[in-house]
Amino acid sequence: MLKSIHSPDVPVPATPYSQAVLAQGSRLLFISGQVPVDAAGQLVGAGDFRAQVHQVFRNLQANLEAAGASWRNVAKLTVFLTDIANFPVFSEVRQEYLQPAYPAATTVAISALVAPEWLVEIEAIAVLD
Repeated sequence: MLKSIHSPDVPVPATPYSQAVLAQGSRLLFISGQVPVDAAGQLVGAGDFRAQVHQVFRNLQANLEAAGASWRNVAKLTVFLTDIANFPVFSEVRQEYLQPAYPAATTVAISALVAPEWLVEIEAIAVLD
């Protein structure tokens, strides 16, 4: 069970995430950073940031489902972007997968990922009943 927490002493997020999430459950699922590759390990969306974000979210969803979880179980996302100018596109795609109560989130702009063609990586923490 996840509950979005909003203190009146911090601003309401302008994009779909929660400032804090209260999580109650008996198991935690830690999903390693997912990158824009398919099940065969092939890059999806070379040079296409939107396609890469969709693939990363599909990979996250596959891991959630393998553990018997869904997006409703996700308490925290950490997002790594190689170009912060892509944040608005990331935010649009994220809304296609997530719904309120949104998970807590951190987005970081970095100089590179392990493979130079990867433009985004996302890790997640989910709470399962």
